[in-house]
Amino acid sequence: MPQQAWNSRRERQYEHIKKSQEERGTSEDRAEEIAARTVNKNRARAGESERASRTSLRGKSPQERGGHRSGKRLGPGGPTREQLYNEARQRNVHGRSKMTKNELAKALGRT
Repeated sequence: MPQQAWNSRRERQYEHIKKSQEERGTSEDRAEEIAARTVNKNRARAGESERASRTSLRGKSPQERGGHRSGKRLGPGGPTREQLYNEARQRNVHGRSKMTKNELAKALGRT
């Protein structure tokens, strides 16, 4: 999915991120999306794109952030109760419908 506006460095970066995501078990479509978003955000931060959102220019870069917004942790920004409930349903956790968010997290082994 390398784009016309990307230079060879950005194309290499895209391929590297995509390959890395696939090695982690991410589907090919999702890996392509993550790679493209990361490259585009880095381009915006470096001033290589014509337009950039405020969120692209502020805060940490995707590499510095290291997945802090990935929905893997509890607390603010973590998975919602619905996400935890769906995971509990997939794992066939009994009593899940009456559990709170924290109880679901504990039952799933997330603390």
